[in-house]
Amino acid sequence: MRTEKNLNGITLLGNQGVAYPTDYNPELLETFINVHPENEYVVTLDCPEFTTLCPKTGQPDFGHIYISYIPRERMVESKSLKLYLFSFRNHGDFHEDCINIILNDLWKLMNPKYLEVKGIFMPRGGISIYPFANRADTDHEELRIQRLRENFPQPTLP
Repeated sequence: MRTEKNLNGITLLGNQGVAYPTDYNPELLETFINVHPENEYVVTLDCPEFTTLCPKTGQPDFGHIYISYIPRERMVESKSLKLYLFSFRNHGDFHEDCINIILNDLWKLMNPKYLEVKGIFMPRGGISIYPFANRADTDHEELRIQRLRENFPQPTLP
């Protein structure tokens, strides 16, 4: 069981008075200690209701964000991640930019062994956009390349 010392720095979880952010804010992200650093395992987080704004028109964009990582010493706390992702609601950026911003913020926060972020955005003007970005330490570079290749869609022929 985790002790209060293990939970040091987690301020949002269990806090009933948390205000939802209105602007992009990476400072919302919090971490906790990985108590199983000897194990190599994958954590996947699923945000099916991601929203942001088109930087040109200000129109809302809706997407589904998947974040997967192999932790090292620190792990992202899910409520802080929820508030962080919510902070994109009034942020105007292209889908590809949002995915790379999330990747970079989480990489800086956790320093994981491997991290990937994928967005599946609803069609706008008849086109869907599915950006994928990943990073890895030197021991996981082969995995990074493999996952990048896997995320190139295969066309379906008639």
